Amino acid sequence: MHTTRALLAAAGLLIALTSHVAAQSDYPNRPIRLIIPFPAGGSNDIVGRAIATQIGERLGKQLVIDNRTGAGGVIGTELASKASPDGYTILVISIAHSVNPWLYKLPYDPIKAFTPIGIMGTGTNVLTVHPSLPANSLKEFLALVKEKPGELTYASAGIGTFQHLGAELFRLDAKVNLLHVPFRGGGPALVDVLGGHNKIMFSSLVQAVPHIKGGRLRALGTGGKERVPALADVPTIAEAGVPGYEALNWWGLIAPAGTPQPIIARLHKALEEAQDAPEIQAQFEKEGAATRKMSSADFGKFIASEMGKWERVVKEGGIKAE
Repeated sequence: MHTTRALLAAAGLLIALTSHVAAQSDYPNRPIRLIIPFPAGGSNDIVGRAIATQIGERLGKQLVIDNRTGAGGVIGTELASKASPDGYTILVISIAHSVNPWLYKLPYDPIKAFTPIGIMGTGTNVLTVHPSLPANSLKEFLALVKEKPGELTYASAGIGTFQHLGAELFRLDAKVNLLHVPFRGGGPALVDVLGGHNKIMFSSLVQAVPHIKGGRLRALGTGGKERVPALADVPTIAEAGVPGYEALNWWGLIAPAGTPQPIIARLHKALEEAQDAPEIQAQFEKEGAATRKMSSADFGKFIASEMGKWERVVKEGGIKAE
């Protein structure tokens, strides 16, 4: 009797393992849901949709976009954390994933609840000022801010946004005192600066370049390690006077923890092939960004390092969620 039970148990286990392996080998056999935890039209959505189309072509199955917005990305991320780890639900993340642990009490662990797939790309910020501000270089800007501590204001897309965090990182690294004026979105903030009300903004590159080239904004420095081709004559903030400063937005893909490694590897391969597509290269360049590649493991380390970096900014800057 015991032998029969043991044989039946072994047979059941073998069938389960065989089914599991088969499910992985024919992956994907149906459409994949791609959760984007931000509204349509933002950088997460633009980058996510562009990559999704290319990945879908390479996998032979469509990636269906599911915009689940709210709480700075927390609502959509929680939904993904609870999804079945079978490769049929994946999530777009960005810098917000590394910032939210320090702004909210999260209903998931941002590291342990997920398995990294890969990074999609990065995009820097740019320090811009209204032409009426008497500063033609970062050196002159720093002198002006130190001359008027706490008097100069900068506009941002809101508390905890990339624009806000980039400015706070600058404030801490440069040891200067700037006042924050949050708006509900990057568009309204930019309009205010173009109107000369608030005269400073740490803008996303894609938003600012047309106005810089049109003379409506003056660029004093970009936030990456290297100069940006679209603004080749503009120095980086680090080389112009704030050593070590680097503020990058980034976008990547993750899956629920426990997703089988062969499926992660398949998705990672499709992502890297998608990044090489000329259409993607053109789309990222248009957004003031660049594709970037990392192994899944290295992307996991990158996420953890970003969490450490922005923890300092949030805590030392005294930033609180809206």
